[in-house]
Amino acid sequence: MAEELGYEVFSVPEGWGLDSIPVLTEIALRTRRIRIVSGILSVWGRSPATLAMTAATLHDISGGRFILGLGASTRALAEGFHDVRFVQVADRLRGTVTRVRALLAGQTPDLTGVPSARPIRLGVAPTPAVPIWLAALGDRSAQVVAELADGWLPLYVDRKRLHTWRRQLESKRSDQLIVAAGPSAVADDNPLAARQVAASMAAWYVAAMGNVYSRSLSKNGYAAEVAAVRAANPRPRPQGGVIPPEAERLLDDFAAFGTSSQVRERLECWDQTVDIVMVGCAPGVPWDMIETTLYAAAPNDTRIKHL
Repeated sequence: MAEELGYEVFSVPEGWGLDSIPVLTEIALRTRRIRIVSGILSVWGRSPATLAMTAATLHDISGGRFILGLGASTRALAEGFHDVRFVQVADRLRGTVTRVRALLAGQTPDLTGVPSARPIRLGVAPTPAVPIWLAALGDRSAQVVAELADGWLPLYVDRKRLHTWRRQLESKRSDQLIVAAGPSAVADDNPLAARQVAASMAAWYVAAMGNVYSRSLSKNGYAAEVAAVRAANPRPRPQGGVIPPEAERLLDDFAAFGTSSQVRERLECWDQTVDIVMVGCAPGVPWDMIETTLYAAAPNDTRIKHL
């Protein structure tokens, strides 16, 4: 449906549930035009060699439509799920991107763990054209974006700061950086129902996803709102989260919710800020709400949306 409605890109996340790669493969086989993104794969959960094999495979299966989205994820997932210490995060991100690019280009890997071993190239034709987009919020991780990434997938960064950070990042490179960002989106005939879904999603990210998003938001002018959300959600759940009135600015800045016309209106302001407006769908909602949201946020002749 997203392909039929004209969406440019479809992204599938990965956390601690389904493996996103088989899902992306199925999507690639069932579509012809829309680009697909791993949004995102954790650099702690797969080795650079595995990531390179994955990217080369999906590049081939999709006919060149795959974009490799990588990120540092969170301490909770790196340590509590993958059993890997969450240290030197930016270095891990940089090293992973560098090695994946080298392997995709047909080069031998630079071995550091076992330097005495014989390095082995990727056993398929080189595919250096695979774009790599990075999700990054910290200053050091943003430096990796500036130096190595084709695109940037920031989450919970307001539009004003996106504009400022983009200029800073592009000042360190010779080409344009693709910025793909935007709000969560929920359209429904009942605006209050749509707001509740958007609020639950925002509350979950702020109160339950470790300190990555709450720390970044607090650092960038939302400290009072973050404190209010955490106080209102002492035991956060994926559904049923609360955004209290004193934190309403979080929904105003990072969510597009309400009726279809209200969602379209809220999305307009993102068009002038980013290259691809991301439209984040909340997990676990009924299909009719997803379908309504898809139609509400669909691109017109002058605007491309990302789901």
